[in-house]
Amino acid sequence: MTQMAIAKALNESLRTSLENDPKVLVMGEDVGRLGGVFRITDGLFKDFGEGRVIDTPLAESGIVGTAIGLALRGYRPVVEIQFDGFVFPAYDQIITQLAKMHARALGKIKLPIVVRIPYGGGIGAVEHHSESPETLFAHVAGLKVVSPSNASDAYWMMRQAIECDDPVIFFEPKRRYWDKGEVAVSAVPAGLHKAAVAQQGTDVTLVAYGPMVKVCLEAAAAAANEGRSVEVVDLRSISPIDFDTVQASVEKTGRLVVVHEAPVFFGSGAEIAARITERCFYAMEAPVLRVGGFHAPYPPARLEEEYLPGLDRVLDAVDRVLAY
Repeated sequence: MTQMAIAKALNESLRTSLENDPKVLVMGEDVGRLGGVFRITDGLFKDFGEGRVIDTPLAESGIVGTAIGLALRGYRPVVEIQFDGFVFPAYDQIITQLAKMHARALGKIKLPIVVRIPYGGGIGAVEHHSESPETLFAHVAGLKVVSPSNASDAYWMMRQAIECDDPVIFFEPKRRYWDKGEVAVSAVPAGLHKAAVAQQGTDVTLVAYGPMVKVCLEAAAAAANEGRSVEVVDLRSISPIDFDTVQASVEKTGRLVVVHEAPVFFGSGAEIAARITERCFYAMEAPVLRVGGFHAPYPPARLEEEYLPGLDRVLDAVDRVLAY
C-alpha cells in the first residue's frame, strides 16, 4: 500500500498505462512540457516523448476529433480537457461521433478513448472552471461516465477506463486532487461501474459520487454523534449506474438522500430517485430527497460556498428524511 494524493494516483495510472501499451497516447492543451494545469501529466513528456504525450492547439473539437481518428487506427488516446466548461466546443464530436460510431458500424468499430475532465467547484474559480456537467454526457447512449472519489479509485478506474474498448468520460473532482489515501497498485480492483459502500449504516442511505462522497462521510460522522446510523454509497459510475447496490442499501435503511454538486433540477439524483422509488417503493419509509447545486449559473468565487452543497445541507436532508 502506498499513500498518494488523487492527482499523483492519476499520474501513476497514466504512466503505467503508457508503459504497458505502446498504443496509449496522452493529448491535450499543455499536457506535455507543462504537465497540465493541475500537473496530472507531470513528467510524462520527459519520459515518453512528444510522440506519445502530445501538446495540442487550443481547440477542443480538434483534439477530440483527432483522438477519434487515432482510435480508428488502433490507438488508445487519453484526452485531457483542461476545465469542465471547456468541453463544449468538443460536445458535437463527443455526442454525434464518439458516442455513435460503434452502433453506426454495427459493432465493427471500437473507440477506446478516455476524455478526462476536471470538474466541480471548491477551488475559488469562476464559471467555465467550476461546473458539473456530468448528466449532459450520462444522458447519451454510447458513452460511459465515471468519477472517482479517492486515490485508490482514481488509480484503478483510470487504468480500467483506458483498457475499455468503449469511450469513457472520466470526471475528476478537482478540489479533491490533493486528498491523500492508500493505493494498492497490485490489488484486484472492483469493476469500473460497481458502486461501493463507503460506510455501513442502518437508518438512512446517502448516495454520492466524486467530490461529494467526502462531504457525505463527514455528514455520517456528525450524524453518528447524535445517535444516527448513516450508510454512504459511493456510486463511482454515473452511466451505467449500479442500481443493485443502491437498492440493497435502501431496502436495509428504508430512506435515501442523493447528493451531488450539479444542480438538482434534471440532475443524476432525479434518475436515481425515480429508479429506486420504482424498485423499493414498499421498503421505503420516506420519499427520496435530493441535495445539490442551485439551478443557476455558477456564481463568483466569493459566493461558491453558498452555492455548493455542504455539511449543513446534507445533515438537514438527513433530518428531514428521518422525520417522516
